[in-house]
Amino acid sequence: MKASDLFVKALEAEGVRRIFGVPGEENADFMMSLEDSSIDFVLCRHEQSAAFMADVHGRLTGEAGVCLGTLGPGAANLVTGVADANMDRAPLVVLTGQADSRRQHKESHQNMDVVGMFRPVTKWAWSLVNPDNIPEVVRKAFKLATTEKPGACHIELPEDIAKMDATTLPILPERVRRPVPDDKIVNRAMDVIRAAQRPVILAGNGTVRRRASKQLRRFVEATGIGVVSTFMAKGCVDRNDPRSLFTIGLQAKDYVSFAIDDADVVICLGYDMVEYHPKLWNPNADKRIIHIDFLPAEVDHFYPVEVEVVGDLAHTLWMLNQRTEWLGNAPLKELPQQAIVRQQMLEDFAAHAADDTEGTIRPQKALWDVREVMGAEDILLSDVGAHKMWIARYYQCEEPNTCLISNGFCSMGFALPGAIGAKLVHPDREVLAICGDGGFLMNVHEMETAKRLGTKIVVMVWEDHEYGLISWKQDTEFGKHTSLSFENPDFMKLADAFGWEGIRCDRSRDLRGALEKAFAANRPALLVIPIDYRENLLLTERLGNIVCPI
Repeated sequence: MKASDLFVKALEAEGVRRIFGVPGEENADFMMSLEDSSIDFVLCRHEQSAAFMADVHGRLTGEAGVCLGTLGPGAANLVTGVADANMDRAPLVVLTGQADSRRQHKESHQNMDVVGMFRPVTKWAWSLVNPDNIPEVVRKAFKLATTEKPGACHIELPEDIAKMDATTLPILPERVRRPVPDDKIVNRAMDVIRAAQRPVILAGNGTVRRRASKQLRRFVEATGIGVVSTFMAKGCVDRNDPRSLFTIGLQAKDYVSFAIDDADVVICLGYDMVEYHPKLWNPNADKRIIHIDFLPAEVDHFYPVEVEVVGDLAHTLWMLNQRTEWLGNAPLKELPQQAIVRQQMLEDFAAHAADDTEGTIRPQKALWDVREVMGAEDILLSDVGAHKMWIARYYQCEEPNTCLISNGFCSMGFALPGAIGAKLVHPDREVLAICGDGGFLMNVHEMETAKRLGTKIVVMVWEDHEYGLISWKQDTEFGKHTSLSFENPDFMKLADAFGWEGIRCDRSRDLRGALEKAFAANRPALLVIPIDYRENLLLTERLGNIVCPI
């Protein structure tokens, strides 16, 4: 069959349901082949947005999301979203076209080394030079993308290769069992946990895999050990569980930090240093650390591992749970200190629940109302900016993968296209993107995509007319900030121009009603609130002066 037809059939064999992208001339044969397939093509308004949509598809489903661009500038536009998926551990396969192989060796129109460009931000990148290799290359890309820890892979299809005849057939994927740890090392980890007086769990991105979260909850219930999560591990343990100690990662001392300071053993589960470096929670490099993850620990002075358990995380937790069952039903640990930390955080969450302000709305109040309106299975996506720090601390979850934060690569512009991807995966759930006015305008063109696709998402913009996170950090370090202000469009006119519902709310007492109205709209909705970022420095000052409650 024609090579482009074989390529599409290989994608169908992988179970691909949709591809997000912006095609070009060099994708023409592939796009024609795609027309006759079971795969939906989601036309986007920018390649970066397509990659973010595929990124979120991968996070929510565990299967590789797929995005597409043409050669040269189209491929370059994909890089930010692909790098985001790779560093945030989301399975993704990126497809690009390329110039005819007969002109790639010389200076020619839009020709550049796309594979070389993608290698630093993917697990694997390859250009097809023989049409008969398509099944092997596609199978390898999807296998690597979904293998722990997941990430991005790239396949390049030159336009002349796409037109050739191929004689091979797609390779059907086979379920691969992940390696599991040896009983002896699990026993050793369990011995250290049993002997610990004040253990704490530091849960990372790996724990939001569905099976891992289920086993973690069993382990926490059996042992009584408290769980501190990174930004991307929210919901690995239900926020209502008394062992949930909420989130760490603000790079400032917080109540949650004291649970780690007080611990004699830190059990790191599915932990990625890219989110929160151990220097920030183990500055003296003196903590006893148990590393339990899919891959061996990164070598780092501030991460001295005493016991390293490498293998499938869910299975490892299941093995630990077997060992806790031998001990009877009584929890192993009584940790009243951790209960104090949890109570302090709960009081902080509720401190501004009854705010009645006009002109601006405090971040704490905004997130209290968001949490009250959102259901346990609904999905919130955070863009990157000052609001991300507030969401990380104040928005807690019942279920894994219900708060998606880019915290590895930390790319602005993630939330709006990501929300479209989330709504396509879960059309029955409410999906809310929270953006700053800076990040929102970076991919604002996807408002048209959301309307065209009928994805009833809600985007809440926190308006402060500047790059608020940079301002916050500069003020904290230098006592002043550089010029970071900008003007915004009339957001209500912008919403109307794109066919969205437009709502502006500047009174805190009206916010919950505005949120409910936005979700009830029969089209995508834009909710804009003037945010009171005077609270940024107040939070920094307060966290810098808090007294350890333990």
